[in-house]
Amino acid sequence: MIPFFNVYGQGVNMRLDKYLKVSRLIKRRTVANTACDAGRVMINDKPAKASANVKEGDIIEIGFGDKTVKVEVLDVAETVRKEEAKEMYRYI
Repeated sequence: MIPFFNVYGQGVNMRLDKYLKVSRLIKRRTVANTACDAGRVMINDKPAKASANVKEGDIIEIGFGDKTVKVEVLDVAETVRKEEAKEMYRYI
């Protein structure tokens, strides 16, 4: 996959709620928004709002009830096929 770059030469940033949906960590963007508002999503060990920027190398932690999922962001892309979504992150 070819990385996209913004005008400053850095990798693309994406809103957290959109990344969670595109990567299919959370199925719907509204659910991602709700999880962020409830304080169940953290980026790099800090509580994150839905509007927070996600970039490669970030660590995202999501609380699903009594289960916690922790992933490292490997790729940020506007759209991906369902089969390729798991390549956007790796479980820690």
